[in-house]
Amino acid sequence: MNIGDLVTRNSYDNDLVFTIVDIEGDIYYLKGINVRLYADSTLDDLRKYNNEEDVELEEVFQERLKDKREINRDEYFYLPGKILHIDGDKDYLNKCLAYYEDMNIAAMGIIEKESEVAPKMYQLLEEYKPNILVITGHDAYYKSKGNIDNMEAYKNSQNFVDAIKEARKYESSHEKLIIVAGACQSNYEELIRAGANFASSPRRVNIHALDPAIIAANMSLADINKDINLKEIIENTKYGSNGIGGIITKGTMYRGYPR
Repeated sequence: MNIGDLVTRNSYDNDLVFTIVDIEGDIYYLKGINVRLYADSTLDDLRKYNNEEDVELEEVFQERLKDKREINRDEYFYLPGKILHIDGDKDYLNKCLAYYEDMNIAAMGIIEKESEVAPKMYQLLEEYKPNILVITGHDAYYKSKGNIDNMEAYKNSQNFVDAIKEARKYESSHEKLIIVAGACQSNYEELIRAGANFASSPRRVNIHALDPAIIAANMSLADINKDINLKEIIENTKYGSNGIGGIITKGTMYRGYPR
């Protein structure tokens, strides 16, 4: 197998599709195609991905998202909230930006290492003045390093917490700045305590590359005068409440008349 090949892992029942991003000796380094996950494996555990197989039911998921993309264009006009999406992964960021564009939502994407977001947060918010802030990238919970309450057992949860706290110094109101934060297996409770409106991952599961963008888009298109349907928005994501949770707040979209 070569760098760039699509593979699945036999030891995990071939549940996720990866691309091979590097090979060092007998170790193959993998990156999830649709899930925000890095992994490594030996050759004997890998199987080439057959495009005819629907391992993740990705097509079904994408079709379900399309059903959410149409605003009722009646006699009113609509001003969705603006999104600033900061991502530690270029490929996943591009997927999210394409999704925002498909939803006709104004979004700015920034590629930044998770550890470098907090020091730049105030400057980015001052420059772009978003209604919705997404802070994501990669994370992981390492059981061998401690229990789920131990921040040192996570790859990037502390970096996400630090970035959220910096954002809340800029805007303390959960209504005026909606924050969506976290990645695979992040410390959900600490991200919420730090000031996120939405965060991953309540059950410490992996999340889809688009899950943070799905939440952000739903908040962009939700009425600024009404409380959101929290359960409905969360269930729009790939893994539902296992992957993302949050608090009830109002949306960010204004409605005007006449069109």
